[in-house]
Amino acid sequence: MNASTPPANASATPANASATTTDAPAIGTGVSATPANASEAKSSAPATTTLVASDLDRTLIYSTAALALGMPDAQAPRLLCVEVHESKPLSYMTEEAAELLALLSAETLFVPTTTRTRKQYQRIQLPGTAPKYAICANGGHILVDGVSDPDWHASVVRRLAEECAPLSEIRAYLTATTDLSWVRKHRVAEDLFAYLVVERERLPEDWLGRFGAWAADRGWTVSLQGRKVYAVPKPLTKSAAVREVARRTGAALTLAAGDSLLDADLLLAADRAWRPGHGELADTAWTAPHLDVLAERGVAAGEEILRRFRAAALLP
Repeated sequence: MNASTPPANASATPANASATTTDAPAIGTGVSATPANASEAKSSAPATTTLVASDLDRTLIYSTAALALGMPDAQAPRLLCVEVHESKPLSYMTEEAAELLALLSAETLFVPTTTRTRKQYQRIQLPGTAPKYAICANGGHILVDGVSDPDWHASVVRRLAEECAPLSEIRAYLTATTDLSWVRKHRVAEDLFAYLVVERERLPEDWLGRFGAWAADRGWTVSLQGRKVYAVPKPLTKSAAVREVARRTGAALTLAAGDSLLDADLLLAADRAWRPGHGELADTAWTAPHLDVLAERGVAAGEEILRRFRAAALLP
């Protein structure tokens, strides 16, 4: 979920970014939302439901800063813009990845699983069939046909109230212990958790450890991901929401992918899982018995993850 720099002829400051440049990749426009063979692919889906739960940012979709296009310019893949924010392009996939996702969404139960708020998620235009289910706010909301399930959200709110210190206490600590010389923004997501956008190189050496220990005593977890410091209640997890979707749909197989520390519980809960060669999980060499670690980094990893999803679901 790092900051992005939009392509040439566009400059933006997205919700989680502050710096921009004018260097940018070309944007491909030749991929339709649903390839011609996607409907035929649906008929080849296995009799039992395969649920594919994937993180989005830096797993399937990428900001300009996260693309990691290490090849010569002439060999770079064509890119499709899948998110616009404030009238400016923000996130991308390769055209090949877009075609693979369109097929996958027709063949399986594809469930976008993100820490983004509902508003941030809904500005993404993913290729293929619109997902029946999506998980936002790190599991705080299960969207069904784009609408939050009120019973699920109410159950999450009740559990957080019972098991964790209130969000107001976390915010008060952040206000009292942070400095504007290294904090760019204070944010609250869906009244469920808080995060800071920081100047990472100026982050005080011992502040994160002290905050993490203090928060743990109050039922919260703290993680540093890119330029964001997240404070999230321990019971607020992607895995809990995915298990609920699997229960409702009778999914026989769950596949998952993610790159960040907030994805670890999701990957552990899946039958098979993948992580790219970049991100906080890669930085900490995080692994699990059923996890495959990809060598690919950046937008190429997103494409490879989609290939692995289809292969694991035994699709043609």
